[in-house]
Amino acid sequence: MPDAGRFEPQRRARRRALQALYQWQITGQQAAEIIEQFLEAQDFGNVDTALFEGLVTGVVRDHKALDRQLEPFLDRPMEHIDITERAILMLGAYQLLECPDVPFQVVLDESIELAKRFGSSRGHVYVNGVLGKSIQYLRPPANTGS
Repeated sequence: MPDAGRFEPQRRARRRALQALYQWQITGQQAAEIIEQFLEAQDFGNVDTALFEGLVTGVVRDHKALDRQLEPFLDRPMEHIDITERAILMLGAYQLLECPDVPFQVVLDESIELAKRFGSSRGHVYVNGVLGKSIQYLRPPANTGS
């Protein structure tokens, strides 16, 4: 896969965005403050910084609407979902809704990988189930991007 490295800056942006969203849920800090801290404290040399900033800003801004959009596909209230999986679900839902240039399968695959890496032992199964069921609703077939 010679193109695999081409997408690494976006993968790294999503990982950093997840970490920033985790911090936001724990601390309640403003998105701009968290973004500034990340940019100062971490090496963003091979990170799509614009994507990172856009994801963090967008999810924090739209988190209540994202929760409502995801709610029909959850088996329990959003506040009872593991904090990491909640951040991954909001990140995935935001990308499905607001990033039509990113194919839905990429959003789903990247969300599952984030859950495998940072979530609970079976978190990736839950994330896959919720986002998989929500795709038709969050990104109608005309916007599947595949």
